[in-house]
Amino acid sequence: MAYEFDWSSIPGSLPFLLDGLWVSLEITLVALAVGMVWGTVLALMRLSPVAPLRWFATGYINLFRAVPLVMVLLWFFLLIPQLLSSVFNLAPGTDVRLTSAMVGFALFESAYYAEIIRAGIQSVPKGQLSAATALGLSRGQAMRLVILPQAMRNMVPLLLTQAIVLFQDTSLVYISALADFFGSAYKVGDRDGRLVEMLIFAGAVYFVLCFALSRLVQALQKPKAQS
Repeated sequence: MAYEFDWSSIPGSLPFLLDGLWVSLEITLVALAVGMVWGTVLALMRLSPVAPLRWFATGYINLFRAVPLVMVLLWFFLLIPQLLSSVFNLAPGTDVRLTSAMVGFALFESAYYAEIIRAGIQSVPKGQLSAATALGLSRGQAMRLVILPQAMRNMVPLLLTQAIVLFQDTSLVYISALADFFGSAYKVGDRDGRLVEMLIFAGAVYFVLCFALSRLVQALQKPKAQS
């Protein structure tokens, strides 16, 4: 007997699904912001002439790029609640799963952003740094005022592409039973016995959002290709 689709669970579950989507977007935006800032610091450390800084950044980046994201999330879901409880004396049972997810994603993504930013910095001609220092700027000033602005413009498409991957990866927080968008859709489908329909709907939402962002990336790449 053929499977009969029933989409009636979706309209009544939209508020719950939107709450889950907001959780996914919160994780994405926080991890994106923190990951880019910390990733920039790591990239500069990796390019630093100071050996200990370079070793630390290299070790950090290689560690997080060599470990599966789901394992990193499990580490932080187990460690962050205990750390926060001991530091801030949180009441037993305080839900810090969202905080754990944000920390885990931010530290993981920073390793990837560091490599993107390092490549962007190295794409700027070395003569730019020499010219800036010849004008009296320190290495730090030249990097902040001359090199990084140019590098960021070159990196925008890659940074947005990594943001798309980050948004897709937020579905992995289901391992902590956190009600992100995928987790919310799964719970509704399991509750109503319409798991197939809800997973198809969740996949369609992911596709629409990620496809729209990918078109934005393509639009940003066209002027560069034409120039």
